[in-house]
Amino acid sequence: MGKVVMYSTVSVDGFIADENDQVGPLFDWMSSGDVPLDESGEVKVSQASYDYTRPYWDQIGVTIVGRHVFDVTDGWGGTPPGGIDHVVVVSHRPMPEGWDPEAPFHFVDGVEAAMAKAQEFAGDRTVEVAAGDVGGQVLAAGLVDEVAMDVAPVVFGSGKRYSGRSTHSTCWRMLTW
Repeated sequence: MGKVVMYSTVSVDGFIADENDQVGPLFDWMSSGDVPLDESGEVKVSQASYDYTRPYWDQIGVTIVGRHVFDVTDGWGGTPPGGIDHVVVVSHRPMPEGWDPEAPFHFVDGVEAAMAKAQEFAGDRTVEVAAGDVGGQVLAAGLVDEVAMDVAPVVFGSGKRYSGRSTHSTCWRMLTW
């Protein structure tokens, strides 16, 4: 079984988005270079960013996200980002009406069920958990092996926290041990 990594790019003050779900300058690095990071060629980074990011992306077999992230990204148009094989969506709601049931997105209820499904698909590859509310729940449940943050040189002051809403103090204690 592969390791479980909770990941996101984060502001210096611990936010993954502002209060309006906008990532602002957190991901500017993904459009500031001339080296394609994936087959789509839409994401272009510097060579240093490519050398750092691509090996990590190549280890990921499955990403776990919450329904909110799925909705905000419009399910990445049915294609998992970065060449990832599968996305497990934690949601109390079924897949959206009209969604292609053959797309490699799997809707499950609860973080434990999401982790079981993700590990089934990932095998010995990494299960990446998107930071935020679902990431905080997975972390609080003790299901995370590693926490990873790429810190962008920006301060939001408020917004969506790395470890989500409900587990903020518990998770930050865990992260600062």
